[in-house]
Amino acid sequence: MNFNLSDEQKQLADAIRRFVEKSYDFESRKKNMKSEQGYGANAWGALVELGLTALPVPEAQGGFSGTAVDMMVVQQELGRGLVVEPYLATVVGAQALKLAGGQEAVLEQVAGGEVKLATAFGEQQSRYELNNVRVTAQGGKLNGKKTVVVHGAQADKLVVSARTSGGQRDQDGISLYLVDTNGAGVTVQDYRTLDNLHAADVTFQDAPATLLGTEGKGWDVLEATADYAAVLLCSEAVGILDTLNATTLDYAKTRQQFGVPIARFQALQHRMVEMFIHAEQSRSITLLAAARFDEASPEERRRYVSAAKARVGQAARSVGQEAVQIHGGMGVTDEMPAAHMFKRLTFINTTFGDVDHHLGRFASQPGFQEAA
Repeated sequence: MNFNLSDEQKQLADAIRRFVEKSYDFESRKKNMKSEQGYGANAWGALVELGLTALPVPEAQGGFSGTAVDMMVVQQELGRGLVVEPYLATVVGAQALKLAGGQEAVLEQVAGGEVKLATAFGEQQSRYELNNVRVTAQGGKLNGKKTVVVHGAQADKLVVSARTSGGQRDQDGISLYLVDTNGAGVTVQDYRTLDNLHAADVTFQDAPATLLGTEGKGWDVLEATADYAAVLLCSEAVGILDTLNATTLDYAKTRQQFGVPIARFQALQHRMVEMFIHAEQSRSITLLAAARFDEASPEERRRYVSAAKARVGQAARSVGQEAVQIHGGMGVTDEMPAAHMFKRLTFINTTFGDVDHHLGRFASQPGFQEAA
């Protein structure tokens, strides 16, 4: 398998990196995240102009049919800027619509940047068990509550998992629906998360909804969409790890103790080498998961995704803690980019499954016990 990026992918990465360096510095990010809508309208327009909203959309709907590796490239570069715009939520929602089928008109609007999406899969009791669904759907009407819907209030439409039959934890009987956030019977409570993004708790009371795919058979699409989101989160984390390592090294070169920069201390050099190794291992396993994602069987996809999510989660915690230690007390203040990076890495680890969850999932896949 060829793990080298194509010329087009390298050009895309360069274009996004130029946007981040020129128009999305740390101060611009703070301004965007403190705005009334929780993101920058100009920044969103720039992402649309770069073709990023069209990238994952099929060509038939005005997109570019981008692969998981293409999206990995995008997310790595957006991660370097800690972008707060609802891009990830939108493309993950678009993936659900692609897999379910039948929403070509909405995908066209997504490609043009006219519609933002979000996925409402989590509930208060579910934690990482996406099959643990209490929200119900009868006669095309939803009832119940979804929690921590990332960029739920910023989205125009939500992809919602609901139970149409079966028990609370059954995979069979789960259906997916498309709901307008401003529609009747939908109440959205917006709030800022610790990583300075936005999330929402969404309550449905006889809310009209459009069925996606076949009723009661939404689990496969839901799981595949969550795995897609996990790969993109890992990709974003790799970009953040690179930037956090570079930021920490620059700080160590300027901060002095005993009349010399602390970067000269051998003990800290060893720790920064370990941070670099964590980032490189995360990059490798994420590239493997992205490269195999589109062609792997469901069993293989679960193994690759869980291996990547677990390794990246371990790296995020280790690199984040070391960066804070090397920065000293300044490392946890909002004035320092390192603190924002560590917060985002921590949130990424707990989104769509943390280290323990994915280690358990990896070990539960067929063939693991025999190989061990």
